[in-house]
Amino acid sequence: MKVVEIKLAMLRLPLRTPFKTALRTVEQLEDIVVQVRTDTGHVGYGEAPPTAAITGETHASLKEAIGHYIAPRLLGHEIEDIDGLSQAVQGAIAKNTSAKAAVDMALYDLYAQLHGVPLYHLLGGNETPLISDITISVGDIDTMVADSIQAIARGFMALKIKLGKHADTDIERVLAIHAAVGDRASLRLDANQGWTAQQTVHMLETLERAGVLPELIEQPVPAHDIDGLRYIVERVETPVMADESAFGPEEVRSLLTQRAADIINIKLMKAGGIARALRMADIAAEFGVPCMMGCMLESGISVTAAAHVAAARPDTITLIDLDGPALCAVNPLDGGVGFDGAHIDLPHTPGLGIRAVRHLEWL
Repeated sequence: MKVVEIKLAMLRLPLRTPFKTALRTVEQLEDIVVQVRTDTGHVGYGEAPPTAAITGETHASLKEAIGHYIAPRLLGHEIEDIDGLSQAVQGAIAKNTSAKAAVDMALYDLYAQLHGVPLYHLLGGNETPLISDITISVGDIDTMVADSIQAIARGFMALKIKLGKHADTDIERVLAIHAAVGDRASLRLDANQGWTAQQTVHMLETLERAGVLPELIEQPVPAHDIDGLRYIVERVETPVMADESAFGPEEVRSLLTQRAADIINIKLMKAGGIARALRMADIAAEFGVPCMMGCMLESGISVTAAAHVAAARPDTITLIDLDGPALCAVNPLDGGVGFDGAHIDLPHTPGLGIRAVRHLEWL
């Protein structure tokens, strides 16, 4: 099975509601989809969102990185040599982690198809039930409370609450949501780099005194502020999760060596692909630190790949934030992982299990 063609497409999907964080507001999903074709007629799928505020990538850079740097290194090569293909993807261009992840997951999709098994099985995992949280976008308090109540009604038992605009107002947001649904759901707070270390400690101590014990606080300070993360870890009960500070295996080892995080958020778009995501989980396991499997604003294509990775390391990846498909108003997939509210059902079919993708605009 050889790579003979790599095609790119645009996938546009409306969101149920606007996606708002401290860094950006998005009205609809607009992702680049990768289709890797082989001489045997098999097709592998990948996907990458343009997340300029986090990875520095745009639609233009994704197309350029894949079309002109990564794809030429893969044409004519055997899928069986998955390690060599992955190394070729990583060595094709510096950074551009989402572009690399999109191609890498398509190659792994084909590799598992070649062996006739689901990808999670090939990676050493078993069919594992996954339960995702759902994101509550930052906004006015009444809207966030209403969105939280609606999420509970849809079956979600963990809420990832976007914060980071103003610390004092954020306290009011969390208190209001806790009063409305705190006895029915765990609260995961995500400041998206919006606070200082001192603000974070003040906020969490205030919440803890009020009887609110968040399940975690995600990336409260800027990505480069490792001292700030350690300062928070040393002073609060709430577990601190590193996201933007932990792009790949190198950062994970450094963070955990410095005791600057209690949890690591793994995302394929940061890691640059499946092999590096698994390495992040394995390093965290060395330190006895749990991980979350997260996503950016992605459809079921790349979230399916992330679910397979989570199932491959269930003892370490104990938290799931794969709500991208739940935020979309339309499901473009035929096959793949099944998303039923908070519940994620892994397929039994080979590879990622994706048979076709609708709504594609070929580039």
